[in-house]
Amino acid sequence: MITEIAQVEIKPGSEADFEAAVGKARAAFKSAKGFHGFELHRSIEKPQRYRLLVKWETLENHTVDFRGSANFTEWRGLVGQFFASPPDVEHTNTVVTS
Repeated sequence: MITEIAQVEIKPGSEADFEAAVGKARAAFKSAKGFHGFELHRSIEKPQRYRLLVKWETLENHTVDFRGSANFTEWRGLVGQFFASPPDVEHTNTVVTS
């Protein structure tokens, strides 16, 4: 299992619309191969900054399967208009839990 962490900076004043669009995008993720869930976190100090944490079975489920699918096109169609800049995306493995 891997975690995709996408840091997203959105245009000021579009926070509520962005959050609503992410909610609408749930279906696009749910039907994606290897998807195990996501969380959207909003920064307290920088309210236009969000972090989307997505659980994938494999790295390729995100980088190949999802990004090459109609689901990704749907996702970007819903949320892309709110981006102030392209998201910064990285993938992690869990090494310690409590």
